[in-house]
Amino acid sequence: MNIIRFIFFLCLLNFSLNAQSNDSKELDQLIDNWHKAASDANFEAYFSITAPDFIFLGTDPSERWTKKQFMSFCKPYFDKGKAWSFKPLSRQWEIKKRAKIIWFDETLDTWMNTCRGSGILVKRKGKWKLIYYNLTVLIENEKIQKFIELRKH
Repeated sequence: MNIIRFIFFLCLLNFSLNAQSNDSKELDQLIDNWHKAASDANFEAYFSITAPDFIFLGTDPSERWTKKQFMSFCKPYFDKGKAWSFKPLSRQWEIKKRAKIIWFDETLDTWMNTCRGSGILVKRKGKWKLIYYNLTVLIENEKIQKFIELRKH
């Protein structure tokens, strides 16, 4: 009887892992498309992935944008046909079964060197929408003192 329970457990585990794998592939495609829309300067595609109450935190300490503010900031760049190009190097998802809120973090290759992005998606009317994104520049711990001094000037 114990072997049957063990086999059943393995089947459930396999099903769960495959479901998460399929979810993460779909979500990876969504966020990849979001980054691609910026790279292609496709304003409509870029903002169609975001929720109405989307918040974007940029690398500058002053950058905390609502969707409306961020759209106004971005529009001139997109209109010139040149926004930004962030290439994901890795991404990790936190997916809970039947979740309506999920989050991720990713390492990006950008013009600023390696950055980290973290985001939250919500499921509304059956579709995932990006509600929050935080972009940060990475700095090694052993270089932080020089960075602190640089910021003072």
